[in-house]
Amino acid sequence: MAWNRTNISLMAFGFVIERFGLFLEIDGRKEIMLFQRHISFFIGVSFILLAAFATFYSLLQHQRVLNTMNPEETPSAYNLKAGMYVNGTVGMLGIALIIYLTLGII
Repeated sequence: MAWNRTNISLMAFGFVIERFGLFLEIDGRKEIMLFQRHISFFIGVSFILLAAFATFYSLLQHQRVLNTMNPEETPSAYNLKAGMYVNGTVGMLGIALIIYLTLGII
């Protein structure tokens, strides 16, 4: 779950960077050129993409750890897959955010 927290933070940071360039463009500053808007877009989407890939990689790592555990090592009635489902959902939402930002869907 620590990876999940980190990846959500990376996605949020990327979204803020991407939207900050748009804010400066809308603000009407003459020193902000279209090229600078593209730089903030690229960097922001890169952060989101990094977070999405790290999310899916952490799923694989967690599955590897689960495969090494014996059944007696886990507490009774403990759901080992719940964190994986949450992390997978966060990864899919990150991919959806990238699609939204790049294609203007929704």
